[in-house]
Amino acid sequence: MLYQIHQKYIETVAPVNAWMQQVQQLCQQPWSMLNYTFSGKTVAATAELLERYTGVYERPEFNLQYANIDGNKIAIEELVVVSKPYCNLLNFKRNGQYDQPKMLIIAPMSGHYSTLLRGTVEHFIDDHDVYITDWVNAREVPVSDGAFSFDDYVSYIMEFCEFLADYHIVAVCQPAVPTIVAVSVMAQKNVDYQPKSMSLLGGPIDTRISPTEVNKFADSKDFSWFEDNVICTVPDNYAGAGQRVYPGFIQLGGFLSMNLDNHVSKNVTFFGDLVKGDGDSADSHRQFYNEYLAVMDMSSQFYLDTIRHVFIDHDLPNGTMTYRDEKVDCTAVEEVALLTIEGENDDITGAGQTEVAHQILSSIPKSKKKHYEQAGVGHYGVFNGRRFRNEIGPMISEFIRENN
Repeated sequence: MLYQIHQKYIETVAPVNAWMQQVQQLCQQPWSMLNYTFSGKTVAATAELLERYTGVYERPEFNLQYANIDGNKIAIEELVVVSKPYCNLLNFKRNGQYDQPKMLIIAPMSGHYSTLLRGTVEHFIDDHDVYITDWVNAREVPVSDGAFSFDDYVSYIMEFCEFLADYHIVAVCQPAVPTIVAVSVMAQKNVDYQPKSMSLLGGPIDTRISPTEVNKFADSKDFSWFEDNVICTVPDNYAGAGQRVYPGFIQLGGFLSMNLDNHVSKNVTFFGDLVKGDGDSADSHRQFYNEYLAVMDMSSQFYLDTIRHVFIDHDLPNGTMTYRDEKVDCTAVEEVALLTIEGENDDITGAGQTEVAHQILSSIPKSKKKHYEQAGVGHYGVFNGRRFRNEIGPMISEFIRENN
């Protein structure tokens, strides 16, 4: 019912959205006096805010066209190299052959699209052959393709690893746990396509350490609460009609409520920038929120499995994690170099939650392990922004070169 109510709301405000777009166009016409007066700019700014509040944000594009290699601009082609019902493995193929390490970026399946990591990909694309998991919105997956569980997520990772064969993993936030599980299972099976290194960025590996508000909320509810209150059925007007999902709009509501004052402040500033005609600042706001407000649904089975494994039972740090009903032995991992990175001000993944991977993966030699805490950044600063570009990204690249 909740999904149907949300759909009715979208349908109800659609005319308002269209009207606000028309008002903006009228105010911005070169022949219109509204384009040159304070009152006209105020009307246009108000219309744009209302248009953005009532809009539907689809998956953005990566739109990465060039890499800078040896001082040359090299054209990029975005290719789907492995296609699965719930995920496409993308490669940002550079025009030409380069002796650079393969990097598998495992993007989070936690509400946003993989394009949230556009800045991460853009940073690495000059020095690495970059691949990324592009998770599919569950509401677009037909019921006939089956459900998608935590174990399926792990299987996808291992299948992508086998495809790449010689590579390094960079897992951002949520996939830290399934990545450790996948690498451990590969080590237990002694396959020859284990990663050379894995870098875990802001991952909730043990949420009992320095618990954040997100962790406390999950821990305050029993498993049945999540089943009963946040799982919905996809309506008939989508390809995945009938799928049971955790809707993206619920996750977005949670994201916004965590820093509501900050979001309100940013929109007030955006309104002022529009009235003043500060185009650069306004464009920066649009780009951020076009990405931030674009959310996807998750398979209910994967979401509930994650709640149980990561936030309620703490299976990985407790040594009780299983894959396909077989116990996972993290001590089997011996040759994969490990880098963990945390943000000093991370309010989603608390300090120490990622670093604990060094204890869990106890058989990796100390000479192949490294931990780093980035001063002055929150959760998103761990994988994007100035500090990432200047400090974290170069460190990851150096770690990969040392272990290639």
